[in-house]
Amino acid sequence: MNSTSATKPQKLHIGLFPWLAFGHMIPFLEVAKHIARRGHKVSFISTPRNIQRLSKIPQNLTPLITLVQIPLPRVENLPEYAEATMDVPIDVIPYLKIAHDGLENGISEFLQTHAPDWIIYDFAPYWLPPIAIKLGIKRAIFCTFNASTMCFLGSTAPEVTSRYAPRTKPEQYTVPPEWFPFPSKLCFKPFEAKRVVDGLMTPNASGMTDWFRVESTYQGCQVYFIRSCREIEGEWLDLLQDLNQKPVVPTGLLPPPVQTSDEDQHDNSWSRIAEWLDKQKKGEVVYVAFGSEINLSQEEFNELALGLELCGLPFFWVLRKPSHRSGDGDTVKLPDGFEDRTNGRGLVWTTWAPQQKILAHESVGGFLSHCGWSSLIEALQYGRPLIMLPFMYDQGLIARLWNKKTGIEVSRDEESGWFTRDELARSVNLVVVHEEGKPYRDGAKEYRELFRDKELHDRYMDECVEYLERYG
Repeated sequence: MNSTSATKPQKLHIGLFPWLAFGHMIPFLEVAKHIARRGHKVSFISTPRNIQRLSKIPQNLTPLITLVQIPLPRVENLPEYAEATMDVPIDVIPYLKIAHDGLENGISEFLQTHAPDWIIYDFAPYWLPPIAIKLGIKRAIFCTFNASTMCFLGSTAPEVTSRYAPRTKPEQYTVPPEWFPFPSKLCFKPFEAKRVVDGLMTPNASGMTDWFRVESTYQGCQVYFIRSCREIEGEWLDLLQDLNQKPVVPTGLLPPPVQTSDEDQHDNSWSRIAEWLDKQKKGEVVYVAFGSEINLSQEEFNELALGLELCGLPFFWVLRKPSHRSGDGDTVKLPDGFEDRTNGRGLVWTTWAPQQKILAHESVGGFLSHCGWSSLIEALQYGRPLIMLPFMYDQGLIARLWNKKTGIEVSRDEESGWFTRDELARSVNLVVVHEEGKPYRDGAKEYRELFRDKELHDRYMDECVEYLERYG
């Protein structure tokens, strides 16, 4: 081998297989683009409908990224069009997991035929590591959650878990776990803990618990990539490595690039939104968005709407009907007279909205959010303080981590999770305009530089690719 070929890493073929949720697929696609920018070949694997709904691959990367479509098997209780979590209510997601498990043959065939050097996968395919091991394919997990959440959930390494009693009751999740070696108040509230035990530790229609999937996929990997960075989660990243007995390599936050209007096919939408935002006072608009998967009850929805009315501030509310709610009979409705009473001050937007462009607009003074990790990253990229109203999964833990740093969590009844319009209105006003909320506004601005530091986060991703090169 001559000296030039010794210093130049070989070109790899890397497969990526995310879970069937856009909160997972989008960060996985960002990872795919970074790998391709380094000259490696990427196969991004998902189902046909999901692949059609992804954003376009930049033209310079299309020769290196192949979008591999594996049809999702038909499963009883799963609607024909449903290929992602946003397509179904939360109680139907276990059937999506059954269909996902039906991708095993397609994935196995792909791995045998194409023999990638690495497969980077998600928490769900417990059956994938044994297939890859048999074929001699290297294995990496990419965790789209943050490090503190994964530390709270616990270890997947048998040599570590044997030291701690298993947590099977909700009350065990309402206190910080015994393996935290440093002071922390990170834990779930009682109403969240019940959902976590039901959702994570209880077997669902797929015949297994989600935690079994996590344990199996994480034990089967050789390296643990995670969407985090040392600047905000250094001690958690160290603990995560101790807990799982695997090399943990952060990908950085993968902050999305700001879209330009000429590449935005929804440009007409943006011009109408921008026209409305331009008329508002600087730093006073409350941007309201809860992602594509939160299904509020009519009672919660009423409190949210009436809280926005009560706060007296201008608001821009993205209110997209979930795709699984096709008829009018099963969808929530705005309170009677709400739109008339808030006309001119509030805008309820019922189609796609360019979240980053809205957050970047100078009239936006706060973000009322469910606290999904991707949404929080986008908000802090633009220095927008948060009014946090978490509903499911890791959102409560994320809210605890950022509460009083960059905004506040809306107070709720800890047993039922109930919040009131008065409490919501008070929290919104405090964060956006009141003098006592200035530390939160300042805190969000302080984090802005770190969250939008593209060079920093690209360096993290470069280190991940170098890891793949070194061990590929």
